[in-house]
Amino acid sequence: MNVLVIGQGGREHSIVQKLALSSQVETIFAAPGNGGMTEAELVSISETDHDSLIAFVKEANIGWTIVGPEVPLLEGVVNSFREEGLNIFGPTKEAALIEGSKAYAKEVMAANGIPTGDHQVFSSMEEALRFIERAEFPIVIKANGLAAGKGVVIAQDQQEADQAIREMLGGERFGEAGETIVVEEFLEGDEFSLMAFVHGTNVYPLLPAQDYKRAFDDDQGPNTGGMGAYAPSENIPRSEVDRAVETILKPTAEALDQAGRPFTGILYAGCILTNEGAKVIEFNARFGDPETQVVLPLLENDLMQVIEDIADGRDPQLKWKQASCAGVVVASKGYPGPYEKGHPLPSMEENARTFSVYAGVKKDQDYLVSAGGRVLFVGAIGSGVDEAIEDVYRALHAAPNPNFFFRTDIARQRSTSFSSEYK
Repeated sequence: MNVLVIGQGGREHSIVQKLALSSQVETIFAAPGNGGMTEAELVSISETDHDSLIAFVKEANIGWTIVGPEVPLLEGVVNSFREEGLNIFGPTKEAALIEGSKAYAKEVMAANGIPTGDHQVFSSMEEALRFIERAEFPIVIKANGLAAGKGVVIAQDQQEADQAIREMLGGERFGEAGETIVVEEFLEGDEFSLMAFVHGTNVYPLLPAQDYKRAFDDDQGPNTGGMGAYAPSENIPRSEVDRAVETILKPTAEALDQAGRPFTGILYAGCILTNEGAKVIEFNARFGDPETQVVLPLLENDLMQVIEDIADGRDPQLKWKQASCAGVVVASKGYPGPYEKGHPLPSMEENARTFSVYAGVKKDQDYLVSAGGRVLFVGAIGSGVDEAIEDVYRALHAAPNPNFFFRTDIARQRSTSFSSEYK
């Protein structure tokens, strides 16, 4: 069949790469895609132009459409496709609200006993400022809506909290996304990303992954959309992952179903393993980025078959390689602040075990140049995380380039290995 992937980032390229291995897929299209997606035919249609996407799907005889990013989901692209009787993998805008509103996500968790941090929701700047006068620090302040992975401030004292609240509720920093904020307790522990294929109340978990949000080594600098990742997450015991599936993913899917917002697609729980067990930091309604880039390469199943099985209510019987995958994001100098575009990409040392996933790039004549903050992802599969990440850094260090930067400690900060427990 022909398949369309909506989106243009690294997550979408990783999906395209996995679909390219499917025996069921003839041609892959990406809308709008990016110049590094050589496995797909690019379609110059915006990911939020529902009418044009639907017209293309009908014209090109597309069997399935897969939605990568969150914005088209929250704008109802799945609803629009379903109204036309077209196959599309992703949640409706009603179900995707679990990501689109942190306040709504907290409401769902509170009503259904899903473990998360204590919190308060504010739309009034004055009320929020009064609240933090008696708060214990550090404290976490989040813009309620979408903020490209950057709408979170961990305030160490009242001055930092005051500034974050004024910037968010004052409309200076995140626009509509910051018109409501969530202020919650700071949770300590090991973070992990747990994604699952979901259809109604059927939940099929993927391998847990760990990503690194801060821009610089030793988790310093501002929050980004993610600077690297590895899977399976070696600092989380299998028993705790299984418990998180039972106490977080399954109850959330059931709660959305009971609320008349049945979820189909990828439900992502950003979790933290505290002394009281795993708790939710955030929910996403789609594959994570860059977690997808290290989880999908370990999936042995045909991704297209998995999607069809899930849509038909069948257990996809997920199988995983007995290996680890790790990778590092190469970003434009200055990211997540202002940065220049149009720089030729660094040429890396050839390595049989490494692979590249492209994100913020475009074609300039016959070569790729930077066109975004997170430019590409260099990953590798190894028998363990150490082997995988050393292959990645060997390739990256062979091609220094002053126009780009990357963290040098991805996957090097972790505890006891549990990867052998994941079958």
